[in-house]
Amino acid sequence: MNRTQSIPQSVAIPRFGSDAAPLDFDVAIAGAGIVGLTLACALKDSGLRVALIEAKPRTAGLQQRRAYHLSLMTGQIFQGLGVWSQILPHITTFHQIRLADAEHPTVVDLRPEDLGTEQLGYVGEHGVLVQALLDSLDGSDRVTWLCPATVVGVEYQDEAASVSLQMGDRTHLIQTRLLVAADGSRSPLRQQAGIKTHGWQYWQSCVTAVIRPEKSHESIAREHFWESGPFATLPLPDNRCQIVLTAPHDEAKQWATVPEQAFLAELDRRYGGQLGQLELEGDRLLFPVQLMQSDRYVLPRLALVGDAAHCCHPVGGQGLNLGIRDAAALAQVIQRAQQRGEDWGKLAVLRRYERWRKFENLTILGFTDLLDRSFSSSWRSLIKLRRLGLWGMRSLRPLKFLALCLMTGMSGRRPKIAHNSPRASRSRIKL
Repeated sequence: MNRTQSIPQSVAIPRFGSDAAPLDFDVAIAGAGIVGLTLACALKDSGLRVALIEAKPRTAGLQQRRAYHLSLMTGQIFQGLGVWSQILPHITTFHQIRLADAEHPTVVDLRPEDLGTEQLGYVGEHGVLVQALLDSLDGSDRVTWLCPATVVGVEYQDEAASVSLQMGDRTHLIQTRLLVAADGSRSPLRQQAGIKTHGWQYWQSCVTAVIRPEKSHESIAREHFWESGPFATLPLPDNRCQIVLTAPHDEAKQWATVPEQAFLAELDRRYGGQLGQLELEGDRLLFPVQLMQSDRYVLPRLALVGDAAHCCHPVGGQGLNLGIRDAAALAQVIQRAQQRGEDWGKLAVLRRYERWRKFENLTILGFTDLLDRSFSSSWRSLIKLRRLGLWGMRSLRPLKFLALCLMTGMSGRRPKIAHNSPRASRSRIKL
């Protein structure tokens, strides 16, 4: 039985291309953000015909001013994709994570020897990651860009999905064996397919900004917990820092709009003056945060990846890493089905991806929610309990190890492409 969403019935829709084959693409990816680009890179040498559908111009992502924590697993996946050598010189590698609770003197420093690795993670800017992925796709005759283009309707059939695209003033129709929704947390494709989600909006919003401290950030990633919410500092190249200040909505709006000097004075108070005079580079951005898990990651001919499937609190910087791991896992499932002569758009095949990623993502969603709720509280009994937890993490090596496995992405099932990475053999964790 066909599932149809918003296919315009009053106009004749031409097929994409004058000599279009009965099936235009093997995989069509709606959304060319970092997760969608990662999936395309993972499939570009598979022999499959891949389409990238993006509403914005191809290079729009190069202008986005945002930075991310990149886990060790993400580094291994990018190494396996062949883009890591281009990314690594332009990002920061950190060898220390510092955890603190408000003004309490107990500070936990996590180091590579606690995990048995050479480093603990990386911080990369959006444009650096996008440029490397775009360069990897350049010249590929198996990847077709359809942009600017917007999906205006989909009909899911037994053998293919028929996708209606608005490109300029014309509407085109393509057919694909599998449609992948990499179109963000408000995913129109997820909503049109009737996939429900569970979760909640937090009482908090985040203010992000880039600052330049007078003193060296020493390549330390900091997570400082306050009763209003976590305050993260991610070290960037050229002694810059990406800060993520989480607070209740009204307070966050205040910090996003107060005069620059008042904002920097608040940051200096939170640092205890340890970084010296601070300068603000660029604008402050404000966004609300949510936890969301889709009931299903797949339907026949449809798969969700990244924020279209799940969202978590930004504490710990796990969101993008989960999406990149989704992309690597889905690419592996597709290629394994291809090798076996199976139809990778069938529900039985796509459920292998869902079983792989859904529980692992839920674990991280729960971990980040627990961290935020435990440390964003003025309840005295909980304050004592969390400070006992910090003491235990500082004193008990197994507790450090388990926490770092979650933070670095080294727990759970490893995608094959990460196994192929030379870096993987030096950073493999046995649980």
